[in-house]
Amino acid sequence: MKSIRVLQFLSMSIFLLTVFSCKQKNKTEKSKSIHAEIAKINNPIIKGTFADPTIVKHEGKYYIYATIDPWGGDELAVFESSDFINWEQKHINWPTKEACTSSTSKENMVWAPCVIKGKDGKFYMYVSVGSEVWAGVSEKPLGPWKNAKEDNTPFIKGDMFPEYHMIDAEAFIDDDGKAYLYWGSGLNWVNGHCFVVELNDDMVSYDESKIKDVTPPNFFEAPFMLKKNNKYYLMYSDGKCTNSTYKVRYSVGDTPYGPWKEGKNSPILSTSKDSTTLGPGHHTVFKENNQDYILYHRIKDNKDAILRELAIDSLNFDSEEAILKVKPQGGVSDFLNN
Repeated sequence: MKSIRVLQFLSMSIFLLTVFSCKQKNKTEKSKSIHAEIAKINNPIIKGTFADPTIVKHEGKYYIYATIDPWGGDELAVFESSDFINWEQKHINWPTKEACTSSTSKENMVWAPCVIKGKDGKFYMYVSVGSEVWAGVSEKPLGPWKNAKEDNTPFIKGDMFPEYHMIDAEAFIDDDGKAYLYWGSGLNWVNGHCFVVELNDDMVSYDESKIKDVTPPNFFEAPFMLKKNNKYYLMYSDGKCTNSTYKVRYSVGDTPYGPWKEGKNSPILSTSKDSTTLGPGHHTVFKENNQDYILYHRIKDNKDAILRELAIDSLNFDSEEAILKVKPQGGVSDFLNN
């Protein structure tokens, strides 16, 4: 009789343990499912209308700098995040339209920043104000910033090459430590040209006689240099940024100056068939957990004024090191928590 009771007790214990285990398993699976739904970086990544993004990471935090739409403001839009999901808007003291105006400036506002961390640990900004490029420097991503030139003049004057638009500067530091600045666009939505010059070690001076025109096939504006396996990928935007023709192309070369051959699968990011991604372009590329990501703007509304928003997608390569076409997925997985 006693042994029967022991068996009954053991059977009941096993049953309860099984039920508890199943409940815990279901709870864990449900939790994972909920986390999978939450753990995604959705597009647009930041509420509001912004364009021409650049990004830096410093001490575990991300900083995005962008143009304020429509057509720029008196300052830049700046955002800070530690998880790439929750963003807090910040304000920096420079550049402003007032501080970055010269005798060669036009009426255009603050546009298209590029921020990069130099070899000396300082942060350098190349930004378009008044249709010319200005250079800034700071010890920290949020400043205080100042004009990197002691005489407070533009880095690239608007009339340097009057037949082209002196905007959309982007810096690139090669594996050997040499730094380059790419820039250029066209006037009246045609005839875009890309220029490059090697920067001196101070990142804020260069030999004007060494500026080269390195315009790749089907270029209009917004150059961005990416290097992979000793190949140089010059990425850029083509088309008109106010409509569905805007897109991202790329060309490949063996040096920072080319010569360039348009890449396989180019253009790699275009307006989607359902137009949920409309006129994507003026991008940057960054890497997290050995995965490349493309951060760009797309048109939100272009009925009365051009309004754009920031979006992100994965950037991948095929076995021949060609960039694959980007298929917008509405966002990417949460690369910080997965």
